[in-house]
Amino acid sequence: YVPKNRSLDKMIKSFLNLRLRISDNAYNTARAVLTKLKQFLLEENITSIKDITLSVLNQFIDWLDCAAKTKKNYIGVISIFLDQAVKEGIIKSNQSRNVTLPKIKKQNLHRLLESEDLKIIFNNSGKWDVYYNFLYHTGLRAGDVAMLKMENIDLKGKAINSLIRKSRRIHKFPLSDKLIELIDTTMESGQPIFPLLYATSERKLNDNLAKPRKYMQRQLKNNGRKRATLHSFRTTYNNILRDMGVPIEDRQILLAHSSSETTKVYTHPNFKLAKKYINQIPKIECD
Repeated sequence: YVPKNRSLDKMIKSFLNLRLRISDNAYNTARAVLTKLKQFLLEENITSIKDITLSVLNQFIDWLDCAAKTKKNYIGVISIFLDQAVKEGIIKSNQSRNVTLPKIKKQNLHRLLESEDLKIIFNNSGKWDVYYNFLYHTGLRAGDVAMLKMENIDLKGKAINSLIRKSRRIHKFPLSDKLIELIDTTMESGQPIFPLLYATSERKLNDNLAKPRKYMQRQLKNNGRKRATLHSFRTTYNNILRDMGVPIEDRQILLAHSSSETTKVYTHPNFKLAKKYINQIPKIECD
């Protein structure tokens, strides 16, 4: 038995309320996806959830103007949406499971930044100069650098003490002489080092990080270089340390690889040696 037809708007509203119980991120993601789906369905004069057939979903995939991986993520959200409709007895089956998705082509987005790339980036870094330097000289993830405050900086000990979000551990990293030169020491303890990027919301943080990422990508494109990401600094940092002869165990510590342990201070066992490594990272000579 399938009950009386239910409008698309009513089902979307009900579903979004359920996603909000999980998290703001789950709600925002679902809202973005279902807004796109609704836009397509209205163009096709479809107003009932019962009319979302396999054929309609396959047409929706072709209609979307985005990468194959993003299309897959869209269908993942729509599948949860339609599963809820099945649970409520509004439809008999979830046809999104049978959608034919385009093949995802693997791209080396987080590629190594070569010397020519680094010169282009730092010659045209503008207001992102200090941020790019932190990425290059620490190897930290873009979000972790964006969340740094002055209270995380130990100028006397030449160290960064910061909670790494992925590992949920507090790590202590060597602070290079180059970064000490760039830090504005007049900032107060609780002040973010990068106020244009800092955000307490993960969604807002990701939106903020798109600004230096797109700016860097535009500079590379304008100079005929391949696409790269902010994570490319991390890849480059790892390769530089490897080429110095730094053992993989030491590199894993300096890169703050994730672990199941929580809020544990995790420091390189020979901090003086680690500082020596960091200060040997080549400085980029700008024009």
